[in-house]
Parts: sequence; structure tokens; C-alpha cells
Amino acid sequence: MSQPEIPDDRGHLLHLTPDELLGTTRAVRRRLDVTKPVPREVLLDCTRLAQQAPSGRNRQRWDFVFVTDPARRRALADLWRRGLTSPAAPQSHEGPSRHDFTAESGWHAIADSLHHLVGILDQVPVLLVPCIRVGSRAELDDPATQAGTWGSVLPAVWSFMLAARSRGLGTVWTTPHLNCEREAATLLGLPYETTVQCALIPVAWTVGTEFKPARRVPVTEVVHWDHW
Repeated sequence: MSQPEIPDDRGHLLHLTPDELLGTTRAVRRRLDVTKPVPREVLLDCTRLAQQAPSGRNRQRWDFVFVTDPARRRALADLWRRGLTSPAAPQSHEGPSRHDFTAESGWHAIADSLHHLVGILDQVPVLLVPCIRVGSRAELDDPATQAGTWGSVLPAVWSFMLAARSRGLGTVWTTPHLNCEREAATLLGLPYETTVQCALIPVAWTVGTEFKPARRVPVTEVVHWDHW
């Protein structure tokens, strides 16, 4: 499918149907344009839409921290890179996967794009750190409470990413900096015991606006009726 290039003022919506928006919002690493600033008003527009996402008991207890200061961006990117090589970080791709149709070439493509992001992360104009407020970190100790906690922030983050895509912005969900979460909290002035960081999301205009749906296994392989 073909989408129009975003206008020069970078403030208009792309002409995407809901299905096109949902089907072409990709994890963007290689095609982030690090040369153009992202206006604060565009970020606020995307956040206003994110506020409409559901959250547990409608408490709306999430916050977005947008990091745009160059020095702070560099420091956060350094923590992200350190977290990527941390002993606590996953070191292999072992385990269940439905990417058998891409196999080794698929992992190579992901590794190449990740390597590109490693080199440019500090140059990306906006780094978003979504957070969820908790009574204490003990909320993350059991699956039921944890599900409610993440379920109160992830819909808003995905809504932000969809809103960004509709405006010609690229995003990608990343988590390596969480291996250095306490240091990141200090850098960002977050109260560590009652505020949990969820991710680090680069935000930038994309180089071109045309993205295609990714290859996936047939839907019949992921759907179960009445029992597993």
C-alpha cells in the first residue's frame, strides 16, 4: 500500500484507514530521522489520545517522561547501552518463537537494526520513558496484581505509538535500560520505590512514511476455541 509523504510542516495526519494504521505500525529502528526535531505540541497531541486508553479502575496512574535535553539523552542512552550488555540481559534467542518462517535471516535482520539503534540512540530527538505509579514495588510480585499494573499503562503506550505513526513518527519499544533502572530513576528524578519504568521508546520522524504489514504465521496458529 502507498501512503503520502508527510507535509513539510510535519503537523498533519497521514491518510491511513484504521486497518492500515494497525497493520503498519512497526518497530522503527533504522528509519528514525535524527536530524529533525519533534515539536512538543505533536507529542502532546499523541499523549492526549493516549489518555483515552483504558486503565485499571480508571485510575490513570501512568506518566510519560519525554527526554529531549541532549546531555540527559546521552546519559540515558549510555544506561541503555550498558543494560544491553548487562549480565542480567538475555543473551540468546532460545525459547518459544513463531518466527520459524524467517528463522536465521529474521534474527540477523533484527540484530542489524538493533546495532543501528545502538549507534544513534543518543541522537534521537525524543526518548520516552513511560512509567506507572505503584503503592510499592511489591505490586509486581504476583501475576494477578502485576497484570493489573501493566494493563494500566501498556494500552496508553500503544495508543501513543499508534498516534505517533498516524503523524509520520516512528517508535520502537525497548527495555535494556531497565537493567539500570535505579540509575535511570536518579537521572530522571523519579521516586524509585513508587514509580516503575516500563520501557524506553525512541520517537522521531521516519525516513519516508510507507510501511508494510509484517509477515506473521496464519491466524489459525494463534487462536484457540474453548480450550488450548
